[in-house]
Amino acid sequence: MMTVAALYLTGLTRMGMYSVDEPRYADIARTMARTGDWITPKLWGQPWFEKPPLLYWMSAVGFKLGLGDDLSPRLPLALLSVSFLVFFYRRLSVVFDRPAAGYATAMLATSAGWLAYSHVAVTDVPLTACFTAALLLALPGSDGAGERGPARVAAALALGLAMLAKSLPPLILFVPILVWDRRNWRRWFLSWPLVVFLAVATPWHWISVVRNGQEFLYELFIRQQFGRFFSAERQHQQPWWFYAKYAPVLLFPWFPLLPLLFRKGWTGTEETRDSIRKMASVVVFGFIFFSGGVNKLPGYVLPLLPATCALLGAALASMEPARRSRLFIAPVALLGILPFAAAVVTRKAGEPIPWLAVLASVAVCGAIGLFLSSTSRPFILTTLLAAVAFCGLEASLFPVLDGLYSARTLWQAGNTSCVSPVVPRGTLLGLYYYAGKVLPDCGIVDKNAVLPAASGQKK
Repeated sequence: MMTVAALYLTGLTRMGMYSVDEPRYADIARTMARTGDWITPKLWGQPWFEKPPLLYWMSAVGFKLGLGDDLSPRLPLALLSVSFLVFFYRRLSVVFDRPAAGYATAMLATSAGWLAYSHVAVTDVPLTACFTAALLLALPGSDGAGERGPARVAAALALGLAMLAKSLPPLILFVPILVWDRRNWRRWFLSWPLVVFLAVATPWHWISVVRNGQEFLYELFIRQQFGRFFSAERQHQQPWWFYAKYAPVLLFPWFPLLPLLFRKGWTGTEETRDSIRKMASVVVFGFIFFSGGVNKLPGYVLPLLPATCALLGAALASMEPARRSRLFIAPVALLGILPFAAAVVTRKAGEPIPWLAVLASVAVCGAIGLFLSSTSRPFILTTLLAAVAFCGLEASLFPVLDGLYSARTLWQAGNTSCVSPVVPRGTLLGLYYYAGKVLPDCGIVDKNAVLPAASGQKK
């Protein structure tokens, strides 16, 4: 637990607001906390219906507690991430068993994707946590009998929260579960699960329509949901094979284990194999669904990461110890790449990557992995080594990213009163966030400064 705390709950302010989305979402949350309007998201004074409010509400609590511009949006997200890992382990212990749950949770906690998105206050982790909770609660396990089965009702509650995190995608991703459970549709749609889902998901939408009219529905669902899938308007167009390239990066350093997903002869009870089939169908369906969209970003497939780790955990738990131990050599070897991450980010254009040094580091880590495979607890040692490596990466990389891509350093250096039109969009929005307002174009400011002087000379 100390290692998890070091990974997720420390260093959250080493880097200022990052990317285009984080400063916008954080400013909306700050406005909610300041104005007390928790219904209509407003970005720099204007209604902003790009996303539902769950992330804004979480971050607004941080602002209410006075945690500061950088910690207020990120600490609630990090706490959700750690809490989800605890739930993930406990629920998988019921769905599978404790060894499988331990493998899956440790891989998820030390995967690059889950770590990265747990440090940036965007909607992907709240969506993933809530959707995966709904998925796991809908699987065979400790569900009560009858139409009021507590796990099914809890799954509906979590799915309602997932919709408040990112609208329609979690509902689409949940379709395979409903298809598998089609004989029990009455228990989903004519009973308490539907009531609970509607009670969680609809009040904010209904009140928003009353306050903001049809424009709210058009912006949130037509432009931001269907438009994001079918239209190039969002400017994130990518080829259909985009996720085949980037999805393994989210699972770094564990992606060499992905072939285990295609193994035959899954062991366990029929209930366990049924859960494996359902989770696998969600992963496959989700991968195809996101690949079919016009716009693609790596974070879109983050909701598939926990289920993938769960399947890998079940596969590892069913293997013989000797064979299983050898599988951890490759993940340990890949950790040799991490010490060079900061240097690669800061290298100048045209400057070569030190491939020989990288290969040497990978070879040394591979030798360490070979040694660990001969110990009595190879997976635990591999996980600890991965956690330590990622802690080092955070300490070295985040300050570099702060200087290169965050507006915080620029703002602190000059308390900027205007912005250049050539400033990158992410930096521009970051400056707006730290300034607490939209800053004028420096060219306009200069013209306004010159005009009075010119008129004075005429006099």
